[in-house]
Amino acid sequence: MSLPKLIRSLMLCCLLWPLSNALSANEIELPVLGDASSGMISKNQEYELGRIWLKIFRSRVRAYDDPLMQIYLEQLLYNLATYSELEDPRLELVIVKNPTMNAFAVPGGVVGFHTGVFAFAENEDQMASVLAHELAHLSQRHFSRGTEAQKKNSMITMAGLLATVVLAATAGGDAASAAMITSQALSMDSQLRYSRANEQEADRVGLSTMERANRDPGAVADMFATLLKGTRYTGSRPPEFLLTHPITEKRIGDARNRSMGSSMRQYAQNPEFYLMRARALVAMDQTTTVSINRFKGEIEANSLKSDAAHYGLALAYLKANQLQEARQHMMQLLSRQPANLIFLYTDIEIDIAAKKYSTALNRLNRGLVVNQNNYPLMVLKSEALWQARNYDGADTVLTALSRMRPQDPMIWYRLAEVRGLAGNISGLHQARAEYFILIGVFDKARNQLGLAAKMVKEDFKQSAIIRQRLRDLSAMEDRAERL
Repeated sequence: MSLPKLIRSLMLCCLLWPLSNALSANEIELPVLGDASSGMISKNQEYELGRIWLKIFRSRVRAYDDPLMQIYLEQLLYNLATYSELEDPRLELVIVKNPTMNAFAVPGGVVGFHTGVFAFAENEDQMASVLAHELAHLSQRHFSRGTEAQKKNSMITMAGLLATVVLAATAGGDAASAAMITSQALSMDSQLRYSRANEQEADRVGLSTMERANRDPGAVADMFATLLKGTRYTGSRPPEFLLTHPITEKRIGDARNRSMGSSMRQYAQNPEFYLMRARALVAMDQTTTVSINRFKGEIEANSLKSDAAHYGLALAYLKANQLQEARQHMMQLLSRQPANLIFLYTDIEIDIAAKKYSTALNRLNRGLVVNQNNYPLMVLKSEALWQARNYDGADTVLTALSRMRPQDPMIWYRLAEVRGLAGNISGLHQARAEYFILIGVFDKARNQLGLAAKMVKEDFKQSAIIRQRLRDLSAMEDRAERL
């Protein structure tokens, strides 16, 4: 079965899963998850399967595109991974702009994170405990370890995971609950018990990761308690995270008992967390009025997180295009912390919104001298060049970024747009092909490469590059078929 057929089958499964629980394993076309004799998929198969899963997910859910938040969460995840039991360092973080409290781990190192986690976590260690828990699921290889016990249902389980996560990311709430209920109805009770054992193990391993990373292990129980309290505000529907990670008073008690002693000491708080939290809240708020009132209230209440409140207010004013008000708050923040990269980034965003492109580019160039190859600043520079209609300059920056972060579909998407505006049509087709590869639409990727090949047939070097990429594409499909 070709990868495009696999993707279409799984996407159809995502759409129909809540409507019927009559699908059999034979009707859901998924790759074979390892041989029957071993009962456990290899680590390389896990990686390949996870990347296929991610491509399908990206074809259904648009990842949240915020370079500042992306790099902040990536650094947090990678730091935790160095203290975890994870052997394979190849991680891929996908952020979803969704107010629900949810995170998930997929075999092969894929970690998903909803911006709604910021609304529940009271500090960085509480949020880190969620990521440490997901890393524990990956390091203990809970999916592949369950293959032996779930041979007949492993395909349904993987499809159910995709359906549930997609629904939670796009619709949330009752639709996601219905999908999870349907998926669980297709599992045997022994498998649910095994899942609870996985959760207990992930709690223990995740807590150990927190301790080794010099983070507050007591934050694990605190976050559990916060999530459990969340049911009081959502009526009969718990936060999405609780659907896949059921939490009980006993589980909270166990986490508190394990962390006693080490949780008595003081742990430093990272002020960057509260700035990222402000970005997440402004992004999720339905109107800028809600955001402005929220942060004004925090400032008037003399919040201990005053800088974060002023920063959130500046972001809200920027989103509302009230640039003068936004600038006033940023000037106040930069006067106290002139080297703060987050504040610099947002102040330059205001320059771009005010169409002060020369000012923005001068500041970005100075910032990149000090912070070479900084991902957020480079993205912002490409945006400033784009808005200033310097499409060739934006192309140069984005091409450099595509080499630094070749698995980031949004960089290729931007690059295709800029190359089209610059009149680089063959380059446009090549960038589009890379974008389609990353979202799993291989037939369109092949078409784009074919169009590019026709345009550069007199250019030996470019023709050779495209021919090699077509061979790479065929190899990707072949690997998918062998899974």
